[in-house]
Amino acid sequence: MSIIFDRRSIRQYQATPIGEDDLQYILKAAFNAPSAMNRQPWELIVITDKSLLQKMAQAHPHAPLKDAPVAVLVCGDTQKAWEEYWVCDCGAATQNMLLAATEKKLGSLWCGVYPRAERMQAIQQVLQLPAHLQPFSLVVLGHAAEKKTANDRFLPAAVHYNGL
Repeated sequence: MSIIFDRRSIRQYQATPIGEDDLQYILKAAFNAPSAMNRQPWELIVITDKSLLQKMAQAHPHAPLKDAPVAVLVCGDTQKAWEEYWVCDCGAATQNMLLAATEKKLGSLWCGVYPRAERMQAIQQVLQLPAHLQPFSLVVLGHAAEKKTANDRFLPAAVHYNGL
């Protein structure tokens, strides 16, 4: 469980590429996330092209894509999803990628896209996505150019047994 506590949001990256084996490991982790009725309603778009990463940075102004070698757009496929649970399902897939990146000693950052309509539309336009693919998150991956230590965020006051 140490990767859960070691995982940190990294916003500065080295331009060094990440290995293909590490990338495939991270992508496989996403596909092993739980999903409603096991529909697995996600589509992952791996972005490595520098010019496309720059266009994505314009579509999502808070995504640190200047030096990051990879971003993965997690989209919910509303045609495959069980009702509206694609949002929860894509969240689980995103978290699995972050944990897998931590395990591989890589930096990662979950950049929220959904439910910000302007971000969703901008990304749909950049990638020319069909309407049934809804951008959910943009996961930035790479070798960290900053160091962050593990942080215990447990708040006992926020834990309630059998009601408030």
